[in-house]
Amino acid sequence: MQIDVSSGQIQGVRQVASPNADARPASTPLDLVVIHSISLPPGEYGGPWIEQLFTNQLVAGAHPYFTEIHQLKVSAHVLIRRDGELVQFVPFGQRAWHAGKSAYQGRECCNDFSIGIELEGTDKDGFESAQYEKLAELIAALEQSYADISRDRVAGHSDIAPGRKTDPGSGFEWDKLYAMLDTLPASPQMV
Repeated sequence: MQIDVSSGQIQGVRQVASPNADARPASTPLDLVVIHSISLPPGEYGGPWIEQLFTNQLVAGAHPYFTEIHQLKVSAHVLIRRDGELVQFVPFGQRAWHAGKSAYQGRECCNDFSIGIELEGTDKDGFESAQYEKLAELIAALEQSYADISRDRVAGHSDIAPGRKTDPGSGFEWDKLYAMLDTLPASPQMV
């Protein structure tokens, strides 16, 4: 997997531009990866709903749950679907609106210095092997492309917004992710 650092885009994946992004604060190191989970409607997979939410096109009347969320202005840098497909919404150099009120290791406003990755899933369901494989490949590519990203700076949404968020949830196997990362080349700063 290759990332074009000048554009902040993963080469060869589908790009769907989200308006829910803006400039990162100047001189802020990009040094955290945040793992989320999302399914729309809750517990259902597939369909256009996540993309519509991240592009402000979700129709309130399409599902009763959507009346609660259709006006949210949220995004992520990347969505990993159940089959392992990657969809990029925001270039890595920009700030995606994924973390909300958050803090990590004493630093607030995690959107400023993090990359948000959504896995299609729920807090309780397990995730697919294809998702773990693509997630590990993406984290390794991020390490290769951005000097301050490393596999020891990966957190769940629940870690940066405890009490407010629970994703990626109990169905996410951190050990499985780290075992896959161990099979991939280390980033230059880890050699």
